[in-house]
Amino acid sequence: MWDRKHFLSIYDLTADDAKKLVERGIALKEDHHAGRLQPLLEGKSMAMVFRKPSLRTRMSFEMGMIGLGGHALYVSDEEIKLGRREAVCDVSRVVSRYVDVIMIRTFAQTEVEDLAKYASVPVINALTDLYHPCQVMGDIMTVVEHKGRIDGLKVAFLGDGNNVVNSWINAATKFDFKFVLGTAKGYEPDPMVLERGKADGAKVEIVYDAHEAARDADVLYTDVWASMGAEAEAEERKATFKPFQVNDELLAAAKPDAIVLHCLPAHRGDEITDSVMDSDQSVVYDEAENRMHIQRAVTLELLGK
Repeated sequence: MWDRKHFLSIYDLTADDAKKLVERGIALKEDHHAGRLQPLLEGKSMAMVFRKPSLRTRMSFEMGMIGLGGHALYVSDEEIKLGRREAVCDVSRVVSRYVDVIMIRTFAQTEVEDLAKYASVPVINALTDLYHPCQVMGDIMTVVEHKGRIDGLKVAFLGDGNNVVNSWINAATKFDFKFVLGTAKGYEPDPMVLERGKADGAKVEIVYDAHEAARDADVLYTDVWASMGAEAEAEERKATFKPFQVNDELLAAAKPDAIVLHCLPAHRGDEITDSVMDSDQSVVYDEAENRMHIQRAVTLELLGK
C-alpha cells in the first residue's frame, strides 16, 4: 500500500507508485469486465466536490465507488461555495467527519492543497487549472493497454500547454518516455512545472511546428483549444491553433501504428477531425472508460484496500 495521504499531483508519486497504479487499474478493469469486482469499499463513502462541472469526472468517480460497494455524494458549488460561504479549512474539517475520502474538481491548485492540509481523510485532485492527474494516469494506462508499455515511446501533444500537459510533464519524471508538445508561442506549459520536470530527468521538448511534433510519434494527443475558463479566447485560439489540428495529414506523420488520444469533450472539426476521431487508431473511448478504473485504483490505495 502507498505510504501517502493524498493524491494531488503525479509529481508527488514515486515511480513505483505510478507503475503500481497503472498495473492495478488494468487489473481492476479486467475484474470489472469479468464480473468479479469485489466490494472492497463496502461501507465507505466519497464526497465529490464540484466547482467545475463534468460528465466523465462525475460518472467515473461515482460509478467507480458504486462498483466497489461504496457510496458517492455529489456536492455542487452552489451548495458549498468553497472559500466564499465558508472557509476551506472549516469545510475540510467538517466534511472529513462525514466521509472516508474527498474528491474535488476546482480552479486553483492551492484550493486543493488547502483542502488536503486540513482534511483528516484522503483528498483526490480531480482537476485544477494547473493539473489533471487522474486524466493523465488513465491516459498512461490506455497507452500501456494498447502498446504494452509507455517507456521508450514518443507522446506528441498538439495544442495548448494546459493542465493536461503539465500532468504529462509530471508523469515524464516517473516513466521513461519522450513527451513533445507542439504548440503556438505564448501557450507553453507552466514554467515551474517544465523547469522542475527537466531538472528531474523528464524528456520534454517544446516545438512550434505540428508536423515536427507528430513525426514518428507513437501517441498523438490533443485537447480542446479553449479549456474551461478560457471561453472568451475561443475565437482567437481557433485561429492560433488551426495549424495544430489533428487530421489525416498530421496522423500520417506519426508512426503507422500510432494511437490517438483526446481527454474529451472534443470539438470535432476544430482540434480533431471526424476522420481521425472515428478512425481505428483512435482509442478515446477506451481512454474515457479508463478514468473509472484508474480512479478506483487511486481510491483503493489511499484507503489502504
